[in-house]
Amino acid sequence: QVQLVESGGGSVQTGGSLNLSCTVSGNGFSSRRMAWFRQALGTEREGIAAIDRELRTTYTDSVKGRFTISRDNAKKTLYLQMNSLKPEDTAMYYCASAGSSGGRVPLFRLLVSDLYNYWGQGTQVTVSS
Repeated sequence: QVQLVESGGGSVQTGGSLNLSCTVSGNGFSSRRMAWFRQALGTEREGIAAIDRELRTTYTDSVKGRFTISRDNAKKTLYLQMNSLKPEDTAMYYCASAGSSGGRVPLFRLLVSDLYNYWGQGTQVTVSS
């Protein structure tokens, strides 16, 4: 069984930074596709950053150049460094994980929620103006 626990959320002012972490229990972390999603009040969950077993990364346009996803396979931890935060980044942030069966997928697929079968409980990020 795979369990995901996010941490690092909080409240910051516009222009601030946060570094989210997602610790994963269970085996096979290094072979898993991993992603960050977020959901603001009244909106659908959106994929914002993902990284696969080959360390290919992809980002949604609204966070490109500001957010960086990374992974430490030895620590079985996924990270999201968020810089230049804006009020519109306010949301609950979720970590997601999937196996790599079927081989490489197009990068855009890594940001689609139905690819993932394990989810964390989320960590709240609030950015004030």
